[in-house]
Amino acid sequence: MIKSELIQEIAIRHPHLFHRDVERIVNTVFDEITGAMAEENRVELRGFGAFSVKQRDARQGRNPRTGEPVKVEAKRVPFFKTGKELRERLNGGKDV
Repeated sequence: MIKSELIQEIAIRHPHLFHRDVERIVNTVFDEITGAMAEENRVELRGFGAFSVKQRDARQGRNPRTGEPVKVEAKRVPFFKTGKELRERLNGGKDV
């Protein structure tokens, strides 16, 4: 599902809301999650999962085309850990 499909689904399920308002709400939620992660805060949605930021150290990589060594800079990357309810639902009621 892409963002526009999510907006459309919410608008269908809640016909009393204007489409533009649903779009604003969805964008606000994503902006808040992104903003919190940019400040290296953890965002937890109970039953769904938690978004956090992990630090990757600088390392020596290689160019897959030429095989030459390439220096890969340190960077921060987003990380998502699923919540218990989501894992159970995906695994048919069994938490693995």
